[in-house]
This record gives sequence, C-alpha cells and structure tokens, in this order.
Amino acid sequence: MTTTAGSSDYAPGGHSGAHAHPHGWRRWLFATNHKDIGTLYLWFSVTMFMVGGVLALLIRLELFQPGLQFFQPELYNQFVTMHGLVMIFGAIMPAFVGFANWMVPLQVGAADMAFARMNNFSFWLLPPAASLLVGSFFVAGGANAAGWTMYPPLSVQMGPGMDMTIFAVHMMGVSSIMGAINIITTILNLRAPGMSLMKMPMFCWTWLITAYLLIAVMPVLATAVTMILTDRHFGTTFFNAAGAGDPVMYQHIFWFFGHPEVYIMILPGFGIISQVIPAFSRKALFGYASMVYATAAIAIISFIVWAHHMFTTGMPVTGQLFFMYATMLVAVPTGVKVFNWVATMWKGSLSFESPMLFAVGFIWVFTIGGFTGLILSVAPIDVQVQDTYYVVAHFPHFLSVLAAG
Repeated sequence: MTTTAGSSDYAPGGHSGAHAHPHGWRRWLFATNHKDIGTLYLWFSVTMFMVGGVLALLIRLELFQPGLQFFQPELYNQFVTMHGLVMIFGAIMPAFVGFANWMVPLQVGAADMAFARMNNFSFWLLPPAASLLVGSFFVAGGANAAGWTMYPPLSVQMGPGMDMTIFAVHMMGVSSIMGAINIITTILNLRAPGMSLMKMPMFCWTWLITAYLLIAVMPVLATAVTMILTDRHFGTTFFNAAGAGDPVMYQHIFWFFGHPEVYIMILPGFGIISQVIPAFSRKALFGYASMVYATAAIAIISFIVWAHHMFTTGMPVTGQLFFMYATMLVAVPTGVKVFNWVATMWKGSLSFESPMLFAVGFIWVFTIGGFTGLILSVAPIDVQVQDTYYVVAHFPHFLSVLAAG
C-alpha cells in the first residue's frame, strides 16, 4: 500500500483501518496531522497565557502602592520568575510554533510536516514541562525565586523548585529543537515544484531563520542550566568565585542564548505582520527581497550583541563600545522592515478589519518599544536606567504586543 507524504496511521488521509479516523482523546494524543498539532500548540499557549496573566495580575496587585500589601518578597520573586518563564517558553514560543504547524505546510504546498511523529512528540513534551514548572510552587521552599534569568549565586541556593525549573527548561528546549528541525526540513525539502526560496511567503522565511536560531541557541541555554545543576548537587564551582568560578560567566552564557531568543520570539511575529498588511492593503509586499535580507541580518547581528545586558558588570570600555555600536546596528534592518510595512500600505486599498487593526497597532507600539531599546543600547544611559521600569517599558512592553496580536 502506498501513502502520501506526511500520512500515517493516525493522520487523516493515511492508512485505512481501525485507526484511520480516531475520535476523542486518541485523535489528539496520537495526532500527526499538522493542523491538529498546530491546534494543540495554540490551546496549550492560550492555557499558559492565562497562567502567566494571573501571575502578572498578582505582581501588579502587589505593586499597586508602595510597601508590602499581600505577599512576602520571596513569594513576589517567585511570581516574577514564573511569569517570565511561563510567558516566554509556555505562551509566546508555542503560539508561534502552532502557527508554523498550521501555515508552513499550506504555504509551501506540502502534504504535512516532514516528520509527523516527531511533531507529535515535540508537542507532548510541553505539558509535562509546564506541569514541572507550575508544580514547583508546591514543593518545599516554593518555586524558583532567582528570576527568569536564573542568575547564580541565587539559583545555586534555591530549593528543589529550582531543579524542577531546570528540568522543565530542558524539556521545552528539546521540544523547540525538534520543532525547528521539522520546520527547516519541511521548508527546504517539501516545497511545491516551482516554488523557489525567494518565492516563499514571508512567514515561511521568518520561521526558517527562526528555526536556525533555535537550533543554535537552545543547547547554549541547556549548557547554562546544567552547569547550575552540577553546581547545586555535584560539587562543581563553575559559578562560585571561592572555587575559581565566575558568576559573570553564567551571564555571558545565558545572554548568548537570551538575546537571539528575543528575536526567536519576534521574527515569526514579523512574518505574520508581513502577511497581514499586504492582504488588507490589496498590494504585494513592498521590498520582498530586502525584507528577507533584513530578517537574516537581524538574526546574524543578534549573536554579537549579548553583553548589552551586562553593561554594569564591569566590562572594559572597549567592550562596552563594541556592544553599544553592534546593538545600534540592529536598528538598521529593523528600520527597513518598518519602512517596508508602511510603504506597503502607502496608496493601497486599505481595509481596516480586525487583523489589519492589530497589524497597524503592532507597527506603532513595536516602533516605540524598539526605539527604547536603541536608547538602552547607549552604555552611559543604560548604566543609569538599569533595573528600572524603563527596561520593563522596553522588553515586556513590545512582547505584550505579540501576546495581544
């Protein structure tokens, strides 16, 4: 019996027999159809967004007026840590993977994702990881209170909730890597005849580049948290100055992951905006090739700017200058994107339905959020505003646009 690409025992259009059209829980547990798995990712994302949103409300409740209102500092720190990890790894990233599962095969003309069963496995790693993460609130000592960045020496001193956080991050990282491999293989190997790379929809381009970023940086995060795990339990001193280690080394490793991670979260959003605006402007995207090159340039530059998160750690002035100018450089391809979106709308036949309203709002708020990042890149200013709400106005502010969109 022959089958089409991407079909399987549990996929619609696959083998005939007892499992050809499963119903109920079997349909979702054994799903290999890209649309079913995309739907699972989106439902998971919505659920985690609710969890992260409740944590955000608790944070705002405590900050409603000065002084302690409801929570002790340790519990407040746990809320902040879990809010960050849940929103990044549980809400935003799975949402975009869900959209990729739904749209990439449709946009490149593939029957399904390249590795249908691995697609299923990459999703089903997420619920146990989320359970570990949220469950850390209910172990002795409570959840990880070291911040979503998990900086030592705090993270070395936390209770078992920190270990649960580390294993949750590992599982989510494995899921992301498998999803990225799947997306790259689907786009490079399963495109319809005649669809060259430079004819692909922009969403496919942004996800192709994002997938390469994921494969490059998720192992770096795994390395960092594994070193914390061995410092905690196996007597190593990677980040302990008393044992010839260095806690600042953790920051370098973490932010080498952390800054490309920012673009992992934003690039698929750029792809969606680059699809919505031409559709509701009744025009082709202005400057398609420049959009592709700008996306690639943003991804490449993201690897050389990590220490702009570390201006106050005592790095040499020459180092500060390099990371300052490299960070400013990101504004160039980002500006190209904003210009092209506006130029696409220029003299178009605009239709302001809900997706277009969100897209226009995204451009405005993202531009302001991005400009605050440009200001933060100036080292003398960054030293003054570090650990203030100016940073919150930059990072979570423009990420909230993704969540709203």
